[in-house]
Amino acid sequence: MTQAYQPQNDAGLPLRKITHIIYALFALGTLSAGVFGVAIIAAVVLAYLKRADAAGTVYAAHFDWVLSTFWWAVLWFLLSGLATFIFVGWITGFVAMVWLVYRIIRGWLALFALRPPTSNSY
Repeated sequence: MTQAYQPQNDAGLPLRKITHIIYALFALGTLSAGVFGVAIIAAVVLAYLKRADAAGTVYAAHFDWVLSTFWWAVLWFLLSGLATFIFVGWITGFVAMVWLVYRIIRGWLALFALRPPTSNSY
């Protein structure tokens, strides 16, 4: 006789751990000044892959936060790279790096508090 098994809803890593991993990879890639740049790409790919699984949870806001932070950072670093030709890009690049680190810290602290990162509680 064949027995039917119910699919497990909690198969694999929980979304909270995945979100911590995403923030950790993003922070590793950022704080290493791009030496571990593949970690940032891994964080973004993981966020895109798990985005649908997190729909309707607090983690969905964190995935959106990480993805928007990544794409805005890409834009600002590209513009800063272009601005280095007029010797202003170093300043804007530094400001973009500070902003990126701030966004990672703010999002990760919100995750520890189980709040969306856009809340004004910080």
